[in-house]
Amino acid sequence: MKPLALVTGATSGIGRAYAEALSADGYDLILVGRQVDRLDEFVASHRDTPIRTVSADLATDDGVATVARLCADEPLTMLVNNAGVANYMPLDVLPPEKAREVMSVKVVAPTMLARAAVAGMKTRGEGVIINVAGMIAFSGPAQASGRVVYGGALAYLVTMSQILSAELAGTGVRVQVVCPGIVATEFHSRQGLDMSQVPRMSAQDVVTASLRGLELGEVVTAPGLEDAGLLETVFQSELTAFRAQGTTLATRYRQADS
Repeated sequence: MKPLALVTGATSGIGRAYAEALSADGYDLILVGRQVDRLDEFVASHRDTPIRTVSADLATDDGVATVARLCADEPLTMLVNNAGVANYMPLDVLPPEKAREVMSVKVVAPTMLARAAVAGMKTRGEGVIINVAGMIAFSGPAQASGRVVYGGALAYLVTMSQILSAELAGTGVRVQVVCPGIVATEFHSRQGLDMSQVPRMSAQDVVTASLRGLELGEVVTAPGLEDAGLLETVFQSELTAFRAQGTTLATRYRQADS
């Protein structure tokens, strides 16, 4: 039986690049997106690949539930949680529906789709779950304004992927989180940002890094980071802080003697 991949946000950018690469690698595809015309165009240009298209909005409960059922019912070899939305805005002016949209697409949907897919993958003894995040997940110390919800959502994807990978060790199911920097897609123009003069990586290069990262056994893949040891330094520092905590109040928080 041919491998089967489900890709969300498949109508453009990184999602379409995954669909192109996986089609070339012999996968059957389930492509999820909101723009039916683009899904149909992809099918028409890939007649040799069995493709099922699903029109679903992962910002809605119904959309998540529809795709989650597919993840649970279909014998997926790979799940690519790529759908994205940013809504860059300072938190105090970010409309509540926009904040909810980011959390639904980048936190709720990846979590629920991975949850739905993982049981079948474990039973079959193989599978790959890829979560597309971004280097903004590591930008908290930079205190970049306007990315509170989006940056926090991507940081969630990194931690969730690391813990899920450990949880699934020995089952044959692998987890990867991909953290690109600025990519040449429609993503920023949808936010009203002109990035045409900014150097950007291609979506195809992001996918190339992701698939090669899987071969290398990476859980966290940063396509534009030449020195992978920098990520290891970050994670080791986090572990050091986590393991160094005690059960007594730290000295700096104790009231000074008067």
